Amino acid sequence: MAIDPSSPPAISIRDLVKRYAAPDGGEGKLALNGVSFDVPQGGIFGLLGPNGAGKSTLINTLAGLVKKTSGTAEIWGFDIDQDRRNASSAIGIVPQEIVFDPFFTPFEVLENQGGFYGVAKHLRRSEKLLEAVRLSDKRDAYARTLSGGMKRRLLIAKAMVHSPPILVLDEPTAGVDVELRRQLWELVTELNNDGVTVVLTTHYLEEAEELCDQIAIINHGECIANKPTRELVDMAREKIVAVTVDKDVSTAPSHEAFTKVELSGERGVEVTYNKDQLTAGQVLGILQDQGLVVEDVTTREADLEDVFVQLTSAG
Repeated sequence: MAIDPSSPPAISIRDLVKRYAAPDGGEGKLALNGVSFDVPQGGIFGLLGPNGAGKSTLINTLAGLVKKTSGTAEIWGFDIDQDRRNASSAIGIVPQEIVFDPFFTPFEVLENQGGFYGVAKHLRRSEKLLEAVRLSDKRDAYARTLSGGMKRRLLIAKAMVHSPPILVLDEPTAGVDVELRRQLWELVTELNNDGVTVVLTTHYLEEAEELCDQIAIINHGECIANKPTRELVDMAREKIVAVTVDKDVSTAPSHEAFTKVELSGERGVEVTYNKDQLTAGQVLGILQDQGLVVEDVTTREADLEDVFVQLTSAG
């Protein structure tokens, strides 16, 4: 679904601070340090950061599981403190952990969750949700008998029982195989096409680059970047030229304009350079001036992983 920039944000966070209390009564850990950003309506928004950066604290604050120290957060226009009921109704959270009673069937899991949110019995969509996550044939099986992938899909259905306009996925593909990851992303894309705003945390940066319209990066409790994905990737100024030369190379060529040079195999050389200072043709010219005859060449632009490492390392 396309982002409508004229619409109010799906989630609005301003100067959010969370400091956990210390066991000894002293100054506790500062998990969030003045985080501010908006999640636009209608898109897939990536929330990235290293382990311990504050992502889970932020999500748990939105879910009402963590009480913020200061700042404000609004979900679909509802303040999480002043209007917690409506704020909770506007968001569905899919946690990292698989959490439901293993002795209930998938249908019972969804019915119970619908009751928890006060959805009248005749308005519940349990059958449709099971169909949407491709679990109709497991409707009456015990949840404990489901495969890991089925359990992940059931969690997504569980988060959608009250028809929230926002779905938050916290590391949904952690530890799952390639085929399951593909199925989950197909499901998430379908939900987004149906109008659901998706917030995604993941350590698979290639997934984030492919799926997300916009990405915020959190490091040490601070938001250090928040841009459309393409703009974020374009922040990387480095480029790589990989060449195969006509003879074995034992010593890496050097030049003051090269950021990094690595040998690959007996005849491979990979040169990283700043594309604001050099062109690929100039790099090849420098290598030839140093006596290397290039037989094959490939280039690679920086990707989201390069930008992520650059920003979080600087932080």
